[in-house]
Amino acid sequence: MFQQGFILVLSCLGVIQALFLCFYLFTVKKGNRRANRLLAFVLLGLTIRIGKSVFHNYIEVDPRIRNLAISSILAVGPFLWMYGKVLFEKQQSFSNTRYFHLIPFGLFVLGSPIIPNRGDFMSYLAYALVFAHLGIYLLICWKYILNTMHEVSKTLIQWYRNIVIGVSVIWVLYVGILLRWIPFYILGAISFSFLMYLFSYLLLKRHVFALEKYSNSTIDRLTSKKVLQQVKNLLEENEVYLENDISLHSIASQLSISPRELSQVINENEQKNFSEFINHYRVKKAKALLVDPSYANEKIATIAYDCGFGNVTSFNLAFKAETEITPSQYRNQFRVA
Repeated sequence: MFQQGFILVLSCLGVIQALFLCFYLFTVKKGNRRANRLLAFVLLGLTIRIGKSVFHNYIEVDPRIRNLAISSILAVGPFLWMYGKVLFEKQQSFSNTRYFHLIPFGLFVLGSPIIPNRGDFMSYLAYALVFAHLGIYLLICWKYILNTMHEVSKTLIQWYRNIVIGVSVIWVLYVGILLRWIPFYILGAISFSFLMYLFSYLLLKRHVFALEKYSNSTIDRLTSKKVLQQVKNLLEENEVYLENDISLHSIASQLSISPRELSQVINENEQKNFSEFINHYRVKKAKALLVDPSYANEKIATIAYDCGFGNVTSFNLAFKAETEITPSQYRNQFRVA
């Protein structure tokens, strides 16, 4: 009894969390709003289907209601594919004719009162065709990822790939249940709950919509990598990161690109902002000085200033963020050795 109650609560929490994410995506105003809404529809379609699983596992649900819930799966695949298209292509290139991919969903909704859902062969066949439809779109999405992964933002392609992986996992579980390879019917709902919390964590940790401000940039993936190498060469050969007044604008000016383009290059390839990127080089330099015999008697503050930091506090914070220990602890490790 306790086990059933725990599973019910866990599944319901996943559905509630998914609805929260849908609401957030529908209402968020930053980033690519069309992409946000398409992702919300993907999650909503899965949520409706998973919610049916939760309730049907404990109470009898009318066949027509079950069919309406099942029909949502026919919308997940097209919306997932369209989400990728909008995420990586310029928003104005999106054609409304792509919504024709939702025709099977509309037909299933209209036919929900007469489509069999009684546990017989025809019911089984209809259910199988719905998941075959999603399986086809998942293959299309994976092909799209493989074809574009070297042309678009690394961070965005990773995000979209994670979404497709999550939907694929749910698809595999339900196909396993359909084929009776997985006897635990509610497993799909439980897995969905964990995926929803994982998506929430990823959104909070590094929000994908913050990166979509570069969606109209003319810099492709190959050019972005070349510019990044130029930035690294400038930093490593000239050690300009040691300058106290170094800025995004000053580096961009030396490379003859705009500050926005430089910010994009660093963000997409290193998953860091400009300050974090520069501090990485400064901390690397500081680590060398902390174990340098000629600096053995120098104060931490001196090393901080010599490495380009404006004060000891910012040096300590950056150093600990990079190494998880303080500069003093780092120095003492090598003194003991």
